[in-house]
Amino acid sequence: MKLTMRWYGESDPVTLEKLRQIPGLTGVVSAIYDVPVGKAWSEESIFNLKKKINDANLEWEVVESVPVHEDIKLGCGKRDEYIENFCITLRRLAKAGVKVVCYNFMPVFDWTRTELKHILPDGSNALIYIEKEAQKIDPMEGDLSLPGWDIGYTKEELVNLIKKYNTEMTEEKLWDNIKYFLEKIIPVCDEVGIKMAIHPDDPPWSVFGLPRIITDTKALEKLCSLVPSKNNGLTLCAGALGVLKSNNIPEMIRKFGDRIHFGHVRNILITEEKCFEESAHYTPCGSLDVYEIMKAYHDIGGDVYIRPDHGRMIWGEEGKPGYGLFDRALGLTYLNGLWEAIVKETEKDVDKKYLPR
Repeated sequence: MKLTMRWYGESDPVTLEKLRQIPGLTGVVSAIYDVPVGKAWSEESIFNLKKKINDANLEWEVVESVPVHEDIKLGCGKRDEYIENFCITLRRLAKAGVKVVCYNFMPVFDWTRTELKHILPDGSNALIYIEKEAQKIDPMEGDLSLPGWDIGYTKEELVNLIKKYNTEMTEEKLWDNIKYFLEKIIPVCDEVGIKMAIHPDDPPWSVFGLPRIITDTKALEKLCSLVPSKNNGLTLCAGALGVLKSNNIPEMIRKFGDRIHFGHVRNILITEEKCFEESAHYTPCGSLDVYEIMKAYHDIGGDVYIRPDHGRMIWGEEGKPGYGLFDRALGLTYLNGLWEAIVKETEKDVDKKYLPR
């Protein structure tokens, strides 16, 4: 296992100098954030980012994310050009030593929440989602945005894009388009040694009437069957999938095993159907058993990159909602402690194997 933390580059208030002081952290997960979606990332920008991270004595082996252009998802326009640019980026990332690329296939919007600073009983604040509040939001107004989204549409572009999905897209067509995409990029991944890891839809149900397909075990099975290569794999996000009670995260980890290249481990508290808040990582704080999740990763061999995911804002910290330092550092330390205990309980002659590689 390698423990990592997401880092948003030079503009991130959580600096590399702060991250490298977290015991057990071996690397950061990052990306190039100033290139328009669909354009290839330059070798210069990739190697500059790698140098900054390596100079802080951290690794950069996982990219989150290389955005997928909407033409690819819609199966129209310049999709072949954008897929070729995606392949160019993959080749360049491989040269820089990147091993895993996380991506998603969510139409228009990335992860969605209805409040960014909901006050929890302990006085901290966190991201939450309430379905009835989401139903009140009209994305056609064009002013909807959340941290981490890889979009920069004008209001007119956003409205036209949503109309296009509403009139032309079905779940089956979206499956056809992701298959087309994977059939083009996975041979490149096989050639250069990159593992693709799709992030599930977050939350895993339709939002704003747009189709979402990466939602449960059946969907993950279908995704893996589209292209049989193990480089066609998964980012198993416990928080995204775990908000559906029917998704048993430890079972999913054991089922998909070596198709899981990247794990987001966090807790969430389900408050009612299609409503949840993002809690501390500690198992008693939420609806997921984080010990059992980490045990499942150990059972499949533990050869996976893992990071704590969205954290609360605690101790007066201000920053990017979900991506502050303090609670994510607590989360990483908790995961590290669970891992050490699991390894020592289950393996003989442990020595220092419990330490992240």
